[in-house]
Order: sequence, then structure tokens, then C-alpha cells
Amino acid sequence: MKSHSTMIRQLLLLAQYTSLVTGHAIFQQAWAGTTDYGSTCVRMPPNNSPVTDVTSPNMACNAGGSTGVSGTCEVAAGSTFTVEMHQHNSRDCATEAIGGNHFGPVLIYMSKVSDATSSDGASASWFKVDEFGYSSDNKTWGTDLLNANCGKHTFTVPSKLPSGDYLVRAEAIALHAAGSVGGAQFYMSCYQVIVTSATSSGQVPAGVKIPGAYSAEDPGIKVDIYGNGFKEYTIPGPAVIDQSLF
Repeated sequence: MKSHSTMIRQLLLLAQYTSLVTGHAIFQQAWAGTTDYGSTCVRMPPNNSPVTDVTSPNMACNAGGSTGVSGTCEVAAGSTFTVEMHQHNSRDCATEAIGGNHFGPVLIYMSKVSDATSSDGASASWFKVDEFGYSSDNKTWGTDLLNANCGKHTFTVPSKLPSGDYLVRAEAIALHAAGSVGGAQFYMSCYQVIVTSATSSGQVPAGVKIPGAYSAEDPGIKVDIYGNGFKEYTIPGPAVIDQSLF
């Protein structure tokens, strides 16, 4: 028979684990301007667990994200697109979008693909169009802004992009346990998007491969955000594309 103290320890561990899972989240809805597409065009992950291996093919579009869905979202080049994150299958703003002190940056990538409903993100070329890391002035993380805006993060689709099929990759990186290799938690979803543009011969920026763009030792991935020396944060991955493309 288990001792009383052993049972208490196990219950405490279970409570801690449950609390952490509750803090996990999924990017699961989208808006084009003021049009609410809901979950029409998202490749929904099977659960809210993070990816922790930066070399995994799941880094592209999450577990199961290599398979497309039937829906797409349409957005005009030069207009806004909003991704929306929540912990559960609910858009209730009373619950934090990503909880449990999951502090970290929010990053947005796009990729021009042949078919948004079937192309595999792991073989795509990704260019970064938006990011928010950490503001030392007011100690605000990208995930803090998600929580303040009911899970929403809005960015501008580059106006110089040619019309066609794209994948939009929304990512939040939780750094609360990132002081050691493998501690960072990556939450991402891919959205299937049709960009409409006045031209079919615009400029597609150079991109990177995901996996491949990150290393487990990158200073924005292996970082102690609670250390006494922490003041500035280096966002991982490539720089946001040149502003002339917006």
C-alpha cells in the first residue's frame, strides 16, 4: 500500500502537470480584415501540446499539419490578417489565450505554395512577415499581447506579393522552461490562404526551411528569462522581410 506522503507527492505532481497542460494553447481561428473565418482554413493540431524538438518535421505546421483541409481564407495583399489563439475549443475572452506563465515571442511566417490545401509546410520556403518578442520598457512579451487581445495577433500581408496560394504559419514560443536545451515550447498552426493581388508577377521574398531555421542553442530558444542578467531578448529565425515589400 502506498504511504500517505507518497500519495500526496503524486497528487501534487499531477496537479502541477494539469496546470501546465491547461496553459497550453492552439492557434485555431482567423480573420481577414473584419471577416471572421473561424477555423475554416486552419490545419488544426490534434491537441494543445507543444513541439519541443526544433529538428522535427512538426515544427512546420504542428502534428498532423502536413495534411491539408478543404477550406481556405481569402485576403487581399496589403490588408490585414488576424490569427487567434486559445487554450481550448472556446473563444471566451475571460480565459487567457495562453496561460501558465507561458511567456515568449509571437512570430508570423508565410510561404508561397502551389496548392494551399495540400502543400506540405516542411518542404516550403518560409519568409517572416511579423514578430513581437519582448519590450524591456514595460516587460511585455508577445504572448502578453495575445492575452490582452483575446488571443488575436494582427499583421499586414505584404502588398507586393503576387496573387495565389499561401500558407500562413503562426507561432508562439513559450520560454518559461527554456533555460536548458529542449525546454522551449513551440505552438504553431498553419492557415491555408488565398492572397488576391492586382498583379500575378509580384515579388516572393527569399525564405528559410522549417525545420532548419532554428537551432536548440539559439539565444532566443535556450534562454533563462528569469535570470538576474536577463534584459533583452533575441527573436529566433530570420529577420522580417524588408519594409519596402509592405
